[in-house]
Amino acid sequence: MRKVVLFIAQSLDGYIATHDDSLDWLFSVEGEGDNGYAEFFSTVDTVLMGKRTYDWVMQQENGVFPYPDKKCYIFSKADNEDTEYVTFISGDISQFITNLKKEEGRDIWVVGGGNLLHSFFKEGLVDELRITVAPRVLGDGIPLFKKGDYHLDLSLSGTRTFNQFVELHYEVLK
Repeated sequence: MRKVVLFIAQSLDGYIATHDDSLDWLFSVEGEGDNGYAEFFSTVDTVLMGKRTYDWVMQQENGVFPYPDKKCYIFSKADNEDTEYVTFISGDISQFITNLKKEEGRDIWVVGGGNLLHSFFKEGLVDELRITVAPRVLGDGIPLFKKGDYHLDLSLSGTRTFNQFVELHYEVLK
């Protein structure tokens, strides 16, 4: 069965962005190549993200969708019109993911953001976490793990370094 994988970077103190959605701190860290992105990206054929993250990505990419060769689902509480590249989902996340994982294909990348990830963690929908830690302390921002009534039991599968970044690869124990 396909896996839902979180591939994301965070600051050492656990933030995925500043409160104003800036990632400038991340790009100021000296990495190595693309820090494993292309290798990971080749293992997925489906991309999931929240509406706020989708809007941010589209703004950063000047309106050009960056994943045209992948199926892409955007989770939103509001009704939105599908586009050439994305399908909007507003129903039961758990049931949607259960059905998606049963389909033929490669792994599924849950990109973010914070609210969607919180729902995925709370519902136990993530199978693997690949968290790249940057040597920056932000002190505040959008946390990777929001406070809530959930827990994740993890098993460390491996670590890698990309110059100043450290990637932690965990399997979620279910």
